[in-house]
Amino acid sequence: MNVRILFSSTPAHGHLLPLLPLARAFRDRGDQVAVLTAAAFAPLLDAENIKLLPAGPTADVLFAESGRRTGVDAAADPRPEAVADFFAGTRVDLTADDAVAAARAFAPDLIVAEALDFVGPLVAAALDVPVATMAFGPAIPAEFTEGMTALVASRYADRGLTPVPARWQIDPCPDLLQPPGWQAPANRLPVRPEPHQGPGAAANTNTNTNTSTEAANAGTGASGDRPRVLVTFGTHFSDPATLTPILAELRTVGVDLVVTLGLTASAADYAVAGSAGTGSAGTGSAGTGSVGTGSAAEGITFATFTPLAELLHDVDLVVTHGGAGTTLGVLARGLPLVVVPQGADQFLQAAVVSASGTGIAVQPGPDVPERVAKAVVTLRTDPTYAESAGKVAAQIAAMPTPADVAATLTAALT
Repeated sequence: MNVRILFSSTPAHGHLLPLLPLARAFRDRGDQVAVLTAAAFAPLLDAENIKLLPAGPTADVLFAESGRRTGVDAAADPRPEAVADFFAGTRVDLTADDAVAAARAFAPDLIVAEALDFVGPLVAAALDVPVATMAFGPAIPAEFTEGMTALVASRYADRGLTPVPARWQIDPCPDLLQPPGWQAPANRLPVRPEPHQGPGAAANTNTNTNTSTEAANAGTGASGDRPRVLVTFGTHFSDPATLTPILAELRTVGVDLVVTLGLTASAADYAVAGSAGTGSAGTGSAGTGSVGTGSAAEGITFATFTPLAELLHDVDLVVTHGGAGTTLGVLARGLPLVVVPQGADQFLQAAVVSASGTGIAVQPGPDVPERVAKAVVTLRTDPTYAESAGKVAAQIAAMPTPADVAATLTAALT
């Protein structure tokens, strides 16, 4: 029996992309699948042959309105009260009513909402259908979740609704990356994370490609004479003013660089000594395309929006802002990381990477470029980081696949 599954996401790549493997798994079973988010994501979902139910504005509009209400940029300065207003206040206010109308027409059997989406659960309450929440990284601290839950309660009350507890908590985060003191909830349903893949890519039902020996080699230069480092700060945080000094310093430690450009930057925006951003751009951080030649002669290749799975081929380690999807995707391949958090939940990922020994966190402060370069050298010369990353990769490989989870949920619904 086919079922109708509605995924609901904050309108941001870092929230939406981790939902896609499970959405594809339902789609490939022949179920009816739709995603509830901003209309701007239509091209991405059209390419996946997944229906979009457009509702609510894009993230930039939400950030502007939330900043007007609170006086705080919730992305750059993630205080609990600002985060609560953005996700559980502003977004619900500007999205929920349109979302209920769109979802009512779709008539889902189940709503799967990413962990910081408060629209999907409200829609589930309005339509009286079960809801599952899906994490995109380590467990979010209670100081954030409690504030958001308290704030959204008034939005339910305004509509005469009662919150519906999540029947399942779908969790792609392996135990080794959970914060200290974490305990698995009784309704936890693990699912194997994977680096983002483009439309038509083969399903990642196999074990990870960089476990055991390959993961150990990632810290010892086994991939070639010059180590190859991916530098990716995602779609929202790849500011050339932040990245250019880091790139300049990394070019002094004898590595080749693949650098993603985010959504709006070009290679010319990065005035890196010796390349001046003149290399031909390929493709980069998390979308469609393939990596081009860049300025390879100078040891740096710039790349535009590309699936992370493609970018991880033949790299030895990753320097990243620490987005949850990037962090889990990299560690699924057994690669160690340098995490340079910029905002949002990235400080949480930085903490668990450091605690698990899978990489080094470089916190904001003086001499960040020099500390990043030093961390890269350390990851190259100390094999324990790659060994720890390999252990996490092995744990990820043992988790149920998205296809397994889709089958479990379908059986429960029917």
